Amino acid sequence: MKTPLWVPSKDRKNNSNIKKFMDFVNGRYNKTFSEYLELYQWSVDNISDFWACVWDFVGIRHTNGYDYVVDDPYKMPGAKWFSGARLNFAENLLRYRDDKTAFIFIGETQERKEISYRDLYHYVSRISNALREMGIKAGDRVVGYMPNMIETVSAMLAATSIGAIWSSCAADMGPEAVYDRFGQVEPKVLFTVDGYYYKGKRFDTLSNAYKLAQKLPTLERVVVTHYAGSEMDIKEFPKAVTMEDFIKEQRDEMEFEQLPFETPVYIMFSSGTTGKPKCMVQSAGGILINHLKELIIHSDLKREDRIFYITTCSWMMWNWLMSSLGAGATIILYDGNPLYPDAYAMWQMAEREKISIFGLSASYINYLIKEGVSPRKYDLSSLKEISQTGSPLSADGFRYVYKEIKEDLHFNSIAGGTDINGCFAIGSPMQPVYAGELQGPGLGMRVFAYDDNANPIWDREGELVCEAASPSMPLYFWNDPDNKKYLDSYFNYFTQKRVWRHGDYVIFFSDTKGITFLGRSDSVLKPSGVRIGTAEIYNQIDKVEEVADSLAIGQNWEGDQRIILFVKMKEGHKLNEEIKNKIKKILRDNASPRHVPAKIIEVPDIPYTRNMKKVESAVTNIIHGRPVTNIEALINPECLEYFKDHPELKS
Repeated sequence: MKTPLWVPSKDRKNNSNIKKFMDFVNGRYNKTFSEYLELYQWSVDNISDFWACVWDFVGIRHTNGYDYVVDDPYKMPGAKWFSGARLNFAENLLRYRDDKTAFIFIGETQERKEISYRDLYHYVSRISNALREMGIKAGDRVVGYMPNMIETVSAMLAATSIGAIWSSCAADMGPEAVYDRFGQVEPKVLFTVDGYYYKGKRFDTLSNAYKLAQKLPTLERVVVTHYAGSEMDIKEFPKAVTMEDFIKEQRDEMEFEQLPFETPVYIMFSSGTTGKPKCMVQSAGGILINHLKELIIHSDLKREDRIFYITTCSWMMWNWLMSSLGAGATIILYDGNPLYPDAYAMWQMAEREKISIFGLSASYINYLIKEGVSPRKYDLSSLKEISQTGSPLSADGFRYVYKEIKEDLHFNSIAGGTDINGCFAIGSPMQPVYAGELQGPGLGMRVFAYDDNANPIWDREGELVCEAASPSMPLYFWNDPDNKKYLDSYFNYFTQKRVWRHGDYVIFFSDTKGITFLGRSDSVLKPSGVRIGTAEIYNQIDKVEEVADSLAIGQNWEGDQRIILFVKMKEGHKLNEEIKNKIKKILRDNASPRHVPAKIIEVPDIPYTRNMKKVESAVTNIIHGRPVTNIEALINPECLEYFKDHPELKS
């Protein structure tokens, strides 16, 4: 019998937004639901009724109502959502226009700025009117090459108020990696910045923006915000204008273009570590209703909350976080290294700013564990929830949160993807939390673990699939006229049924109804044909105190596959036979003999994407002599050299 790490109190349940939503559904449909699983089952059995309830409960602002919710929820891709409805994405996020604080920006240098909902509306209005004046219209692409700051989200809101499509990349990405993304979507306007701070250093970035702009022939304007550059001289920068000059003399009221529900709002990019990034086009209404479902109903976001996520505008969690405006909450924006000047920096900020929902990644938690950090020494009385995503977190990681951060909070581990700009699995403050398990599927998400024959399975590893459409699934991929890339990415894996195969390796538990994520299924190891999720290995290696980080891949060897484990050692430690034997014993005892690697090799660093996900695929390609493309998608591409022609891989 599993023992939960946390059980919500009666008051917590009764005062939650999901309880209010449950009561709303009960009242409308004469139901008597009292538990999450009852509500969930109804939501996937009655998809149209469920999303209609979400529309009303979160208060989607619109000028035209919808004729029907969805034409066929089992048509993937191509289901039509909320036909006839007309709305504006930005108007829904700017529904509040009072003196409550909308954003608090904090830079690495501790520069702090606030802006109210009223002032945000007026500031966005000026940018929107400047874009209109230069001829930007619905469907045009507007992009940001920016840090995580107020000007970035303001530009996004201004673009989407007109119906333009927004994409963004963080300012610390190289211009080639950004071009691989923006070059495909042919933007008319680029918002950028003169510099940023990272680990206490200032980086000038105008030269990168200049290089990028030179390669984008469709650009009509480059709008530059001053932040960290040494001197802002843009006289030699064609088509460039400062933000101040761009919005000067513009009205501070705006019109919101009323457009169909399925009007494109975002183009999101895949990581690009196995080829040119895929460009996923997502709808304004689909993103809006899905984000508000996840934020308001699942994450219990309320007007009085202060929500924060460690993210950059290259990651979909930035888009997700910005939709918190629709709940009227206060959003904390942080730009810089979250571990600067030390690992306690974010927790000092949480105490000072009274953050109530704190978002982080598994890699961040694992770093805190390795460094022996104990945030509980700060006053975290305002903290009611930690949201975690990015990669699978071990059961020990869950336990760490309750032991070393705060005993009484909702640990909301979530998982989904950039592709749906949201979650397939997520929690709620109505359910208990079990170590290593996400609390369950999201409302309206008909998800299962499948075996190789496309049968749903419980209590053993399988592929994560979704059997029905949801509103935030991509409309299409950019420059993919026959939907070939789209179909190959999600729908052509299982030939027995048309389902969305997400590419995650998972276990659905029959006792708790929770879900454990085991890593990307394209990185699943198959020694002697037995499938092993890489997270199963990482969860054990995290217990080896001498090891700072690790990466497991499968090497094709003598007609089979063998597991290779690369380890980055902590400062002051070198890999030796004693540590190798310690690693093997932990894996053999806590996982299985099949989890024990054939080779354990020390490397100076482990490659990560800019969203802090380990890049197993790139290393796998390298050791098999295959090309690795778009290495600028990595935060530390230089470390790939360590894996080339390693002598230990030849015997």
